[in-house]
Amino acid sequence: MVIKKERITKETSIRMSVERGLAPSTIDTGVGFLNHMLDLLAFHGHFVFDIQVDGDTDVDDHHTTEDVGILLGQAIAELNLDKAKIQRYGTAYVPMDETLARSVVDFSGRPYLHFEAAFTSQKVGTFDVELVKEFFYAVAINSRITAHLDLIRGGNTHHEIEALFKAFAQSLRIALSDSNIDRIPSSKGVIQE
Repeated sequence: MVIKKERITKETSIRMSVERGLAPSTIDTGVGFLNHMLDLLAFHGHFVFDIQVDGDTDVDDHHTTEDVGILLGQAIAELNLDKAKIQRYGTAYVPMDETLARSVVDFSGRPYLHFEAAFTSQKVGTFDVELVKEFFYAVAINSRITAHLDLIRGGNTHHEIEALFKAFAQSLRIALSDSNIDRIPSSKGVIQE
């Protein structure tokens, strides 16, 4: 199933499609570092993204980063409507040389983000690292997942952020994998929509 999303505001114009799979993604946000992180998220999460953005990057990268997160979260929610087929929970630790990141997610229907990361520097190239939290917040809230992301050890800021994206991708892949049990993974018998 391919989920197609579009968002047009005075700040950004985004067209996106998301599906599960192993094919290469096509990503052009106008923000090089964000392209790189989204490509890693798709690859390690077993997603195929087609993301095209025309954003106000002449101002800064904030609107583009946040709006891509909003649409991506919405697409993930729509892609996984059959909660009876998923594991629900996913946990992943990812090392990247000196860096170690952890991501724990729950497709609970209760949106929440805990994000704890003290980055070594404030920028990677021209990308403001404070936007990493904005991106994950937008994804978590709009996909209606509970997500806990922690940078356990750091060093190089590029590695710190990359480890977080890879860990998040891995935890999503695990949580969304087929449970082989046709039953809602909740003792309540329902996952909040």
